[in-house]
Order: sequence, then C-alpha cells, then structure tokens
Amino acid sequence: MKEKEVLAAAALGQQEPDFSHGCAHGSCYPATGDLLVGREKKLKASSTCGMRRKEPYCIVSHLQDEKKCFDCDSRRPYDPVYNTINHRVENVITTFKPHRKKSWWQSENGKSDVFVQLDLEAEFHFTHLIMTFKTFRPAAMLIERSADFGRTWQIYRYFSHDCASTFPGVSQGPLANINQVICESRYSDIEPSSEGEVIYRVLDPSIRIVDPYSPSIQNQLKITNIRVNFTKLHTLGDNLLDPRAEIKEKYYYAMYELVVRGNCFCYGHASECAPIDGLRDGIEGMVHGRCVCNHYTKGLNCEKCDDFHNDMPWRPAEGRNSNACKKCNCNGHSSQCHFDMAVYQATGNTSGGVCDDCQHNTMGRNCEMCKPFYYKDPVKDIRDPRVCVACDCDPDGSQNGGSCDSHTDPSLGLLGGQCRCKANVEGPRCDKCRTGYFGLSADNPQGCQPCRCDHRGTVSGSSQCDPVSGDCFCKRLVTGRSCDQCLPEHWALSHDLNGCRGCECDIGGAMDNQCSMESGQCRCRSHMTGRQCAQVESGYFFMAHDHFLYEAELAKMGQSCALETREHQPGRPATWTGLGFSRVPVGGSLEFLITNVPYSMEYELLIRYESQMPRDWEEVRITVIRPGPIPTSSPCGNTIPDDDRFIVSLPAGARFVVPSQPVCLERGVTYTIRLEFSRYQDANSVLNEGGNTIVLVDSLALMPRHTSMEMFNAGDPASNIRKQTYERYRCHEGAKSVTRPRMSDTCAKLMTSMSAIINDGALPCNCDPQGSVSSLCDVRGGQCQCRPSVIGRRCDQCSPGTYGFGPSGCVACGCSVEGSVTLLCDKLSGQCQCRPGAFGQRCDGCPAGHWGFPSCRACQCNGHAEQCDQRTGACLHCRDNTGGDKCDRCANGYYGNPVLGKASSGQCRPCPCPDGPNSGRNFAASCYQDNRNRQIVCNCNQGYTGARCEECAPGYYGNPSQPGGRCQPCQCNNNIDMSDMEACDRRSGECRKCLYNTEGPVCGICKSGYFGDASRRNCRKCTCNFLGVEHSQCMQREDCVCQRATGQCQCLPNVMGLTCDHCAPNHWNLASGGGCDRCGCDPNNSVTSSCNEFTGQCQCRDGFGGKTCTDCQENYWGDPRTQCRACDCDWRGIETSQCHRTSGHCVCQQGVSGVRCDQCARGFSGTFPNCQPCHQCFGDWDRIVQDLAVRTKALSERAHEIQTTGLTGVYEKAFRDLEEKLAQAQGIVNARNATAVAVATLMELIEELRAQIGETTDTLNRLEGDLTIVQDSNSEASKELSALEREAKELNLTSEQLHHQLDILKNSNFLGAYDSIRSSYNRSRDAERRANQSTTTKPSTVSQSAGTRLRTERLIAAKKDDFNRKNAANKRALGELNTRAQGLDMKKINEKVCGAPGDAPCGESPCGGAGCHDDEGNRHCGGLNCNGAVALADNALERAKHAENELNTAMGEVEALFTKVAVAKTKAQEAKSQAQSALDKATATKNKVERSNNDLRDLIKQIREFLTQEGADPDSIEAVANRVLELSIPASPLQIKHLADEIKERVRSLSNVDAILENTQHDVRRAEKLLLDAKRARHGAEGVKTTAETVKQALVDAKTAQTSAEKAIEKAKADIGETEARLAQIESETSNSEKDLNDAMDRLGTLGQEISALKTKRANNSMAAARAEETATMARDKANEAKQILDGQLTDKYNEVQQRVDTKAKAAKDARRRAESLRDEAKQLLTDAQNKLQRLAELEKNYEENQKKLEGKARQLDGLEDKMKGILNDINKQIQIYNTCQ
Repeated sequence: MKEKEVLAAAALGQQEPDFSHGCAHGSCYPATGDLLVGREKKLKASSTCGMRRKEPYCIVSHLQDEKKCFDCDSRRPYDPVYNTINHRVENVITTFKPHRKKSWWQSENGKSDVFVQLDLEAEFHFTHLIMTFKTFRPAAMLIERSADFGRTWQIYRYFSHDCASTFPGVSQGPLANINQVICESRYSDIEPSSEGEVIYRVLDPSIRIVDPYSPSIQNQLKITNIRVNFTKLHTLGDNLLDPRAEIKEKYYYAMYELVVRGNCFCYGHASECAPIDGLRDGIEGMVHGRCVCNHYTKGLNCEKCDDFHNDMPWRPAEGRNSNACKKCNCNGHSSQCHFDMAVYQATGNTSGGVCDDCQHNTMGRNCEMCKPFYYKDPVKDIRDPRVCVACDCDPDGSQNGGSCDSHTDPSLGLLGGQCRCKANVEGPRCDKCRTGYFGLSADNPQGCQPCRCDHRGTVSGSSQCDPVSGDCFCKRLVTGRSCDQCLPEHWALSHDLNGCRGCECDIGGAMDNQCSMESGQCRCRSHMTGRQCAQVESGYFFMAHDHFLYEAELAKMGQSCALETREHQPGRPATWTGLGFSRVPVGGSLEFLITNVPYSMEYELLIRYESQMPRDWEEVRITVIRPGPIPTSSPCGNTIPDDDRFIVSLPAGARFVVPSQPVCLERGVTYTIRLEFSRYQDANSVLNEGGNTIVLVDSLALMPRHTSMEMFNAGDPASNIRKQTYERYRCHEGAKSVTRPRMSDTCAKLMTSMSAIINDGALPCNCDPQGSVSSLCDVRGGQCQCRPSVIGRRCDQCSPGTYGFGPSGCVACGCSVEGSVTLLCDKLSGQCQCRPGAFGQRCDGCPAGHWGFPSCRACQCNGHAEQCDQRTGACLHCRDNTGGDKCDRCANGYYGNPVLGKASSGQCRPCPCPDGPNSGRNFAASCYQDNRNRQIVCNCNQGYTGARCEECAPGYYGNPSQPGGRCQPCQCNNNIDMSDMEACDRRSGECRKCLYNTEGPVCGICKSGYFGDASRRNCRKCTCNFLGVEHSQCMQREDCVCQRATGQCQCLPNVMGLTCDHCAPNHWNLASGGGCDRCGCDPNNSVTSSCNEFTGQCQCRDGFGGKTCTDCQENYWGDPRTQCRACDCDWRGIETSQCHRTSGHCVCQQGVSGVRCDQCARGFSGTFPNCQPCHQCFGDWDRIVQDLAVRTKALSERAHEIQTTGLTGVYEKAFRDLEEKLAQAQGIVNARNATAVAVATLMELIEELRAQIGETTDTLNRLEGDLTIVQDSNSEASKELSALEREAKELNLTSEQLHHQLDILKNSNFLGAYDSIRSSYNRSRDAERRANQSTTTKPSTVSQSAGTRLRTERLIAAKKDDFNRKNAANKRALGELNTRAQGLDMKKINEKVCGAPGDAPCGESPCGGAGCHDDEGNRHCGGLNCNGAVALADNALERAKHAENELNTAMGEVEALFTKVAVAKTKAQEAKSQAQSALDKATATKNKVERSNNDLRDLIKQIREFLTQEGADPDSIEAVANRVLELSIPASPLQIKHLADEIKERVRSLSNVDAILENTQHDVRRAEKLLLDAKRARHGAEGVKTTAETVKQALVDAKTAQTSAEKAIEKAKADIGETEARLAQIESETSNSEKDLNDAMDRLGTLGQEISALKTKRANNSMAAARAEETATMARDKANEAKQILDGQLTDKYNEVQQRVDTKAKAAKDARRRAESLRDEAKQLLTDAQNKLQRLAELEKNYEENQKKLEGKARQLDGLEDKMKGILNDINKQIQIYNTCQ
C-alpha cells in the first residue's frame, strides 16, 4: 500500500506547482486529501446488502476458516464489537483503525449494475481514485464525473477485462491526450480474488502537459460529483449451470476502501480552504470546499475578482505568476468598477477596469473626466471631490445644450469652463442675442434669429427688436412682432409720429370698430355707407325717436269709445298724426297691438292726446300684456309683473306724456299695450261734467330708451361722452311733440347710430309713387314729400276731410258740420254722410229759433231765457237766479221753484246761512224750505253747526261770525272727543282734554310715564323693573319714567332689556339694586362665560369649582392647575363640608379646632366632640400672651444669631460689598481714559455706596430702637387690650342700623344676605370669645407676655456690653470708609457729568458738581450752556415732554373724532335696527304666504292622489269636494288688512329713517334688499292662483275619466250582446250534433276559436274598465265581476263540453245527452249575462248621477277660485302699497 501511495505522489509531482514559495510569490494550492473524509452522508450506493433484512452471503476459496457463509445486516450502524455485520457504503472511508479489514461495503447478491456516488458541496480539484476490493474486482466498470452538481455527466474512463465486448467502440489506448476516454483492462482481472485494487489518475504521467493551468486541464480536474458504475460481476461460471439462489450468494461487489484524492478547487489563488456555511468544522483530515482566497479574488472557488479589483481579467494563478486581480483606478470618485474586455484589448492588455457610478460629477473609465456640462478646475487635483465645476452656460444659447470646455488645453484652444456660443449669441454665458437678433432658442442652430422690423412702424426707424420676444419697438399705434400692423381699430401705417390713425367707425352704422388697415373702410351694416359707415344709402333713412307709432284710431277701442276725425287746416301744421283721435270717456280703454319690435331693449311709451277737460286726467292705467311668461335667460328676463303695470296722469295743459317707467320689449314677440282711463278727477270736484268727461287720444309711440343701449351705457369714455352729448342737446325731447323743429346735426348723428343698431342698418323709404313727389325721403325720419292733402310717412293716404287719392293729391270733402254725421267723406266720390233731414254732397242746411240741425226743435227755457245753444239746445243766459240746461232749477246758494212761471220771477231766493251767496259768510252747501213749518233749513258744511251754520262744530275752532272768518279742525292728532265742546278751545284751537294717555298742545306726545305713538292712540304705561332702573326715574316703585317713543327704561350699569329686567351677558346680581356685577368666570375652567343671574355661580368644567371656577371642585382644596385634594374633615366638628380651598383647613364649629376639626379649640375643655368653653377670663389674656410669645421668640432668634456670628457678623457681607464697590470706583477714577460709560458707572457706584452706608446706619439705629421697643412691650400689650375693647364695641350694631340693613337685604340677593349675616354673627361670637379668653383664662396671653418680657430684659442686660463693643467697631469701620470716599478725585467726573471743571468751588461753578447744592438745598449739577451729561439729559427730557404734549393734543383730537364716529355709528345702528325690523316683518309675511302655498299644494296633491288611487267611489269624491269647500284661505281679507296695517305701522315708526339713511348710505342697500324680498313674497302669493288652476284642471281630468268609463260601459254592452249571439249559435251547434257527430266535432272546433276571440275581446274590455277605475271604482269592480263570469265560467263550461263531446265520439247516445246538458248550461249562462247587463245599466245610471254631482262641485270650485283670485288681488294691492313705502 505504501508503495502505491509513493507512486501516486510521484506521478502527480510533475504537474502540480511548487508550493514552497506560498501565495505571495505565485500560485498556491490547498493540500490534497481524501474527499470522502467527513462526507459520509454525501456518499451513497445504489445497492447495499441487508438494508431491508438480514441477508446471507458466501465467500470463495475460503480455506482458512471452516465457515464459508455469513450474514449481512446493514439496518444498524457498524460497531466493531456489537455490530460487525453492517456493510454500508460509509465503511469504505479510510479510518486507519485496527478493524479496517473487518468492515467493508458489500452490495446485494447477484446484482451486476451497481454504482457508488459522492456528491460534493462545491467545486473540487480531483487528482486520482483508489479502490481496494474484498472480493473479485468488477469485470467491467466505468468512472464518471459532473462539474455542474449532477446536471450533466462526463465519463473519465472505462474498465473491463474484455473491453471489446463490454464497451464496443471505445478506444483501448494508448492514451493520446489527457482528455481522451479509453477502456483499460489491467484492473479487471479475476486475480487476485481479494484486496485487488483499481487506480485511476486524472492526469496520466505518461502524457506531457505543456500548460497545467490551461482551461482544459483545469476543467478536467474540476468535479462536483463523482460516480463509479459497476456493470459486470466476475463469476466462476457455475451460475450459468445452476440457477439456484444459493449459487448467487457468493457473487457480489465488496470494497474495503475507497480513496478519492483531491483538494478544494481555487484556481491557484488559495492555500487553504474553510468549511462551507452550514457544515461543521473540526473533522480531522476533511478537505473543505470554500477557498480562503488571495490575490484579490473572491467566490467559493476564487473564480472571480474581488470588488473594485477588476482592472485586469480574472485568471488562474500560474506557477510563480499569481495573476492577482488588480485594483481599479477611479481617482477616488467611485468604489465600484467592472472589467471590460474591449477596453482591456484597446489598452494593450494593460488595463480593463471601467469605473461604475462615478461621483462628484466625474465620468470616464477611471472617473478621470468631468461629466458633460462640467469642467475640470485647473488648480485642483483630479482626486479632489470638487475638481469638477458646473458649467455656467445658457443651454439655449450655447453649443451642445449648455456644455462648456471640459478642461484647459491651449494647443486645442480649450479653456476650462468657457461657453461656446452659437453663431447669433453672445455673452460669457451665451445667454443673450447679438444686436439685431432675438428669440434665444435651443431648437435654433444659430441660437437667435434676425429681427424683422418694418421701418414705418418702428420708433426712429430702428431695426433693433426685443432680444427675448423679437417684438420690434413699435410706435404708439402700431403692433405686430415686426411693427408692420396697426393696432386693432386703427389703419394707414405710415411714417407719422404715431404710425397709424384711428378707424373711428360709427358706433351704430358699423358692425364694430374694425377697419381695413389699407383703406380704413369700416364694416357697414345693411344700407349704411361711407368709410366710417356714418351715412345712409340713397332711398334709405334713419328713424326718428317716434318712428314706431301706433294710431289710437286704429287701436281696439273699449266700450263707449269712438273715433273722432279732424281735418287738416291749410297753412297750419297738424298737431296730431293719422286720421284723428280716439274719443275715450271715463272707464274707456284702448288696446294697441305691437307686432314690429325690431330690437330687444327698454322703450319709453309716448302717449299723445288732447285734453277736453279743464283739469288734469288723474289716473290712466297702462298694462303691457305679454304672450306668456318671460324666460329668465331672455333680454327681459329681469322683468317682474309690476314692471308691466303702472299709472300715469294726463295734464290738462299738455299734449303728450311719457311715463317715468320704461317697458322692456323683445324682438319678434307680439305684445298688447292696454290703456285704461279709469278716473278723470275726484268726484267731489266735478259737478256737471261727469257725463261729458272725455279725452282725445292721438297715438302711442315706442321711443328707444337711450340709457339701455350699450353705445351709451358701456362705461367707457366714448360712451360716456355720447351719453352726455345726447342729454345735453336734449335729443329725446324734440320727438315728443307732433310739431317739432328740425333735428340738430349732433342729434342726427347719434340718432343715425341708434337707428342702425336697432334696425340693423338703414330703413327703406318706400315712398308711394302716386302720393309722393319723389321716391327719396328725408334722411332724418324718412318722411316722403307728399302731394297736396296727402299724409303719412309714405304719402300713402288722403288726409281727413279729403278724397280722390291720385297723382294730383286729394280734394277737400267740405262736409257740413251740422248736416253730416262725420266730416269724412267717401274716399272715391266725396259724398258726405248726412244726418236725417239733411241733403247734398256736403249735407248743408235748421230754421231760426230752433236747434239740433237737421232735426230742428224749439228751445225749452221756462221763460227765463230767450236763446238756446243751436247745437245742444242748452238755454243761454238764464235769468232770475236760475240755472240748468232748461233754466229749470235754482242756482247754487238759492232756494225756491223756478218752474212756476214767468210771472213769479222772484221765486229763487238766497240761502240765509247765515248770509247769502257771494257774501263771504255762506257756510252751507245748500238749503231748502221745510214744507211743514216753512222754515229754511241749511245744509251746513263740515265743521259748522247751528240753525244758520253760524257756529263751529265740536272739534273745530274759528270765528265764523266775523267777515272772512271760518272754522278749522282742531289739530289734536285724533286724541280728543269730537263730540265734546270742551275738548279744544273753539277760538284758538288749543287741545284741552287729551285722551288716551296723551298730552301737549296738540295731544301729540304720550304722557310722562307712558310710551308709544300718540298719533295712533297706543300710549301705554311704562313697565320698568325697580331693581334694574335708575331710582331717580321712579317716583314710586311701580311708577317709573321711560322713553316716550320706545318705552325704554333708563337702566343701571350692566342692566339691559326694555324694562331693565335682566343683566347684560356675563353679569349677575340684579337684586343688588345698584346694577349688575361681572361674572368673572375663569375662561379656561368654565363651560361658558355666563353665570347664574341670581347667585353669580359660574358653570364649571369637571374638576373645578368655586364661584368663578378658579378653585377646586366642591369639597376639594388645592391649586386646580397642579392637584386637588379631597377635604379631610371630621363631620362632627365642621361648620360646612367645604374646607379652605387653599390650605385645606376645615371650617370648624365654635369650640373646635385642628386641621380636620377633630379636637377642642384653645379656650375650650373636654373631650371632642363634647367641648365646653373655658372661663371668660381666658379669652381676654390668651391673645395678649400669644402676641408676646411671638415677639419674644423673634428676639430670641435674633439674639442667638448675634451670639453666634458676633455683632459684626451679620453685616460682614454688606461690608464686603462696600469695599468691592469702592475698589471699582477707585479703578474707574484711576483710569486715564475714562469714558462716559465709566463715569456713569462710577456715579452709580458712589450713589450705591452712599445708600448702603445710609442703610447700614439706619439698621444700627433700628437695632437700638428695637431694644427700646422691647422695653415698652408692657405698654403695647395694654394698648392692644384697649383695641380689643374698641373692636368689640364696633361689632355691636344698633337696632336702627340692623333695620336699615334688613330693608336692603329684602331688595337684594337673599342668599348672599343670609351668608353675610351668618358670617358676621360668627365673627362677632369669635371676637367676644377671644376677648374673654385673653382676660379670664389662666395662664392667659397677658400673663405669658409678662413672663416673656422679663426674660427678654435679662437677655438684653447680659448681651448689652458685647453689643456696644461691636457697634463701636462698626462705627469706626464706617468712618474709615467715609474718609476713603472723601479722598476720591471727582474733578473729571464733575466735568463730564455736570459740564464744568470739577476743581471750581460750588459757589463759583455755574454748572455745579458732586456735593453742590443750590440756594434751596437741592443738588446742583448742570445748567445753561453746560455741556455735561446732565445738561444733555435735561434737554432730551424737555424735548420728550414737548413731544408728549403734542401727542396728547393729537390724541385729544383723535378722541373727539372717535366720539363723532361713535355717534354716527350709533345712529347707523338705530337705522339698521329699524330697517331690520321692517325686514323681519316682510320675511314673516313671505313665510306666511309660502306656508299657504305649501298647504294648498299638499291639498291638491292629496286630492289628485285620492282621485287616482283604487277604491275612490263617488261618495268619497263628494266628501273630499265638500272638505275643499269648507277650507278657508290661510289669509282672510281681514287678516291681510291687519297685516297691511302692521306694515304701515312699522313704516310710520321709521320717522327719521330718511335723515339717517342720508348719513349712512350703505344702509340704503339693506332697504333695497327689503324691497326685493317683498316682491318675492308677492310672486309667491301669485303662485296661489296657479295652484287653484291646478285644482280646476284636476276636476277636468276627473270629468274626462268619467267619459272614458261611459265608453267602457257601452263597449261592455256591445260585447255582452255579441256574447248572447254566440251563445245562441252554441245552442244551434249542439242540437245539430245529434244528427252528425263529425259535424258536431267540427262545429265545436269552430266554437272554440270563436270563444277564444270572445276571450280576447273580453280582455280588451277589461283593459278599458281598468282605465275607468281611476275615477269609477264601482264600475271597474262590476265589469271585472262580469268578466270573471263570462271569462271563467264560460271557459270552464266549454272545456267540460269539449271533454263530453270527445267521450261522445265513442258513443253517440252519450254525446247527445251531454250536448243537451251543455245547452241547458249555456242558457243559464245567458241568463246570468243578462242579469249582469242589467246591473251594468244601473251602474251607468249611478255614474251619470255622480257626474252631475261632480259638475256641481266643479262649479263650486270655480266659485272658490274666484274668491281666491279676489283675495290674491287684495294681497297684491297691499304688497304694492308696501313696495312703495319710503
């Protein structure tokens, strides 16, 4: 064996490197060893004997021992003593133990194909393998290896005793190269039979290896798995002849030892290996698998370079060449790199490392270059972290996006950090364009582009432009990047100063202000011309203000209105338009149809008229009737209904009127404008003219309201100028009258623009070719030139009173006024329309003394006149004080009967009331003569009384008896009894008996102690709370004075409310009678800042208590901010459960003491809680003794201190402080260059020294005084006893004082009073007890004080001498200090501080100095002309005082201004409050209306749901209708009137709102908002009408439903009739079936089809009945019942018939019987159907009755609707009244 090992070592020695030099000088390898050692678990065999059971085996040629067969049991591990028959594979591992020949591996008997495999945990170097067999060596085997952990296998070598037969095709050698696979036979012979070996070397010694480190050699040695496959056993041949199992027991593989030599595979970079992670160490001889790498390599097998050592390619070590990995060179800028073969080759195989993730803005394979956009600082080393500096180049203007020269290289012209600019860019950073260029851009290769400027538009003709935007520097009116365009609304680019001229397009004639830049032509509207579009084309015109004219004679006239034509007077301009007028009486109306609105805007209505009455027409109602609601998005969307209704009056002296309120009309919408002439004038002032009250209405014109057009209201300066010009020239005034002067040029220009906007251009003339002279019209208004007697803008009609329209004009009619019905004649023939009796074309022709042509009648004047009016017959010039059309009555102021005849001409006599008419003393409207007593009865005017109206009536005053005298009503604000003669003075009118709690000369104010509005009789008594009101305002407790207007009482401080009945927020204690106190609640500890109004207790948060929440919670004490502790009190001795909140001491009862109140107090004896008071003398002396004890203790402590430290010890610290400050002062004085600060410091030190010296002296004096005080302690004790007596006397209150206090307590807080009384009582008791104890108890306070005094005197006597000595020493020390202080030099200090040399005496120095005093004894330092610090400080102080005075003056002015502002604010607040009150009222009204709307909507919804739900029978519908009728409108007329009165009252209360609002303009907006809210409330009320209409519509729907039900019933009748016919047919068919069964079957089939059709129709009937169910539930139920009978029973019977007929097919007799049965049942069904028909007829009758009832209810609802409309009208009137409130 030893020989074999030596051979193996010699064979390997020629290939392996030299290990003597170690890893430092070249390659190095770990020592080789047996790879099996330590890897028992990695070794496995495919077959082992005895693994499942004990197995026998035998041996061959065993002559030494008798036994030839043995057992193998490998189930348990091998043990040399107890288990030697184990033959597992791990037994082959070499152990060098004595029993190595006794253990082996053995395969199962007779098994040829067996392998043994070793799995390694890493790559290993495999050198050779040695196997020692116990039995014959295998006849054939092979060795395999894997280098990838078993994924692939390669064969090392084959072994066989017969290679040709066992492994055919495999070479048998000799070995040509080291990688060749051959079959070897020398290790496969049958001899020897035991301990035969097989040896395999990877590197055969016979093969010369040129490069043992080549990859092929290294790969040949590398293994991860090795496997030995045994493929054939050696036998003696007997197994071929004898197949018994016993024969096989001696043929098997058995191996003593297996050696796999190798080392861990480290490619020459490691000399040792370590265990792989997870494997245990410490196994002797084990070859580990993890290389301990050198040469800067890493990996399990050192197969790669270490981190940052990739500068050279990784290679295995070769001999003395270690091929160590080389560290990368990254110049300190990276810690990572990788190897790049291309770089390695490019550098001539010198360096291949490429640095990764270069830092510090470096790059390159060695981080030797700076990154783009950085450059290398030439003064820094390449390894400096700051070597690369960022380029400061503009990325847009420099080349390569902003990079600079990366380094400095003069040969290449490089300068580190220098930017390389593009062609048209300059600057160190390449950030600006060159002159004449602009638009620095990264996309432009040149950087900037050249400027393109038009010289005409640039300033000074320069070609420069803005370097950023490229905009040239344009002239004022030029734009465009190149200054080649005019600004919008400009044209004519030229070399002018401004460059362009304005377009100046006409605001209306042009579509906008844009024009052609070359020609300046504006874009004109239709038929507008001129450059500025300010002219109209020929044949066109611009409209006048009254262009949209609507003649009254063409309007729809109301009742009693008539047409009145009027002829044009030749040579006189017409004062009307059209044919004439509409004659409108009182109550008449006109409706103008407006269909040609050209432009949506506001228009002013122009009404032209002629008044026929002497007075103004008082009321004309104008209503704009729109076709429907106005969409909110339309131009007139903001119009509300009130805007379409307004009232105007027609002045008698005017011919036109323009309402102040415009109307908003929209283009393309048809409107109706209704004029209602409702009232001429008050009826009292119109006596005989009522029947003839008329007005002649000429026309209605729509005048565009200029302020609603954008050309006037745009807000720009041009529109403002247009508006001012339009109003200054009064352009709109000239168009109102029919006769007007020619329009001025200024107004014509503005009107042209307005017309173009409104009509979108000019209007065509359209002159009538026959009636006009020319086709051209007046540009201003469009009036054509008419022929004679032709009128109209277009000259298209004859004027009134003319006829014969033609090329020559028209001819006058000449109709007689008396004889013709009208002045108009036939337009063609000229025939006038004559009255009866008149004749001729002109109706001329009545005899004298008659009137009324052509019906002539005699005048009727009762003999009092000779003539009458020829036209009317009214008598003229009635005589004898008569009057009337027939002189048939006495004139006003006369009485009698003028009809008696001409003979009694004195029948009309003057009324004596008291004098007749025209006397100045007639005070009766009329008079008459009583037929019974013939007395004259005067009908006195209001305010007069008496038989002849000679006196003033009650409530009136005056002197009617005198000439010119009259009676006037007393001005008493309706607060007197008008029937009381004494209510006011009948001469002067002074009010004497004011009622309703009013007073004053006119009863205009409430009495003192009352408040309200005297003019409305609502003065009420003041109600003031006596506790909260100023007592000076109350004469008695219930009789106080308040403000007469508001009722506000004069409250005490912090008291509020109308009656001063409660405290202001965060105040309490109203019962004090002196005003409320502040709560003072802690803001952090309380829930709210308010407190209980009666107790003042704040609402505390958890954990806090006390009245103001600043203490702990109840029954706790301490600081709530830190900790609260519970009161620990003995309940038997406490007065209250709450202890002292700070100390925690309990409040003890009398005679109890202690912190917990658990012991008897001083002065009491006994055992707690039974404490009894001591004798009275104890209390008297106890207090004195206690005070003396305290003082004595203090003196004792002071004496002990003096005894311990000595007399001066107490003052040593003060002396040291004095010495230190003197030293500081001396240092400052000795300093040559003393500054002002040092001088000031010195002065402060000196003052402090003086103060301390004085304090020390005072302290010594106090000590002496204390000794004296102690000696007088007895006298002090006596004084204290006297004080106690005085205190006891003061505590006793007299009975009168107690009564006075009790009266106060009754009117204040009784709880606080009770606590105060109890506390005072306790203090009094305590004082009495202590006083008694101090004198009666022994030992008392007095006796103890006497003893203390004696002890103190002895102590003073003992320490007196020592004290005197120490006191003398202290005085000497102070004297020395004083001497040293006097020696200090103060000259320089005086000069700097006081301002004069310090060596001058005080008397001679004008500026004084230290220690100097003036005549009054005050210190003297500084003065006039002194420049010292004191003088400067005084000057500064004077200036500061002066500034302070000025500030105070300014503050005074500010305070005065603030006061004025506060007053104004108060007035504004009052106005705000009153306006808010009115707003609240309006809001309440709105809410009421909304609630009414909601209730009505709910009612309608419920009615609708009820009518649509199932089961609503007519009776229920009737009940609902009755319920609707019973409902009352939420706001009755009385309620609405009451609401209006409240609104008026609220408005009247705002008596001074106008003045306040004038001072506070911002409150006006609130009033406007109030008006809008009221309007919204009105709109909400109008919604009620819509709701009522919805109810009406619901009833109409119900009626429709009834009609549907009737139709359904009729259809049901028809269907039932058809059913009867079908049933008759069924009967016929069944009778015929007796004769022919087949025919019956066919007939039954037909019958089935017909019944199916009948079912379909019945279903349709059901659907119709279902529709009728909504309002006629009973009809539906009956129809359904009929349907069920017809549908269900008939179908069932039919099915039964069909079944029976089917059965009859088998037996005819049975069929006949069944058919008869079917006939009977059909008859019964017919009878049932007839009954149902009769019921349906009855139902129809009931339904008609219900319909009649519903129609009656509908009529009732119509009446309800009318009532609701009336109520709504009342509401709207009240709302309008409220809207106009000011």
